[in-house]
Amino acid sequence: MTSINVLTVNMHMGFSLLNRRFVLPELREAIRNVSADMVFLQEVLGEHAHHARRHADWPTGPQYEFLADSLWTQFAYGRNAVYPHGHHGNALLSKFPIASHENRDVSVQGHEQRGLLHAVVRVPDPRDGHEVDVHTICVHLGLRESHRQRQIALLCEVISRQIPHEAPLVVAGDFNDWRRRGHRLLRRCGLVEAFEHARGRLARTFPSRWPTLPVDRIYVRHARVLDARVLASRPWSHLSDHVPLLARIAL
Repeated sequence: MTSINVLTVNMHMGFSLLNRRFVLPELREAIRNVSADMVFLQEVLGEHAHHARRHADWPTGPQYEFLADSLWTQFAYGRNAVYPHGHHGNALLSKFPIASHENRDVSVQGHEQRGLLHAVVRVPDPRDGHEVDVHTICVHLGLRESHRQRQIALLCEVISRQIPHEAPLVVAGDFNDWRRRGHRLLRRCGLVEAFEHARGRLARTFPSRWPTLPVDRIYVRHARVLDARVLASRPWSHLSDHVPLLARIAL
């Protein structure tokens, strides 16, 4: 059995709750300490000229490269929102080779820009040295219910048409689905939510100081959930407006 640790966090562009502090260096240290093999990131900045001028410790490259450092040698980025002074989107950090990646635009025209970052990660099996192609999708869905319904339909279409039925699949990120309506649709697509499977309910992850809404999720298909935790204590409660989820899964 090959098992991996998966972490998902909406990193709020490297700022604490209410944008009071720039916390990206602290966030990197916290992520390093949980020993995650794959890290699903939402609201990660690829570039922001205004913030770079205001903060002396702003990284010289994209935030996902700063977070990856020397521990996660592989990373993929899906640019979603573009503006005159920069851009942000979703990213995946991986200790294993990323064979391919593609960003799927699921924005609703005239509204917030959203995407699905689909990557294929080659995870070695320690028993025989063979590699397992694990499909991953990093998700950040819209704030409006009608938009999320359309985006979840597109997500299920990607799963049905582009991912081999027998392949292990991990779908993680910020679903903004506090009413759980999208959750029911995703279960019909054959997905199992990790925290619900391990603990009997969805994890509450927003807002970070007093988590009450279950908006962040880790779903799997053709993989077994061994454990799942919500990281709601310090330092996580002070590093974003969301708290992360960590799951251990067997392939």
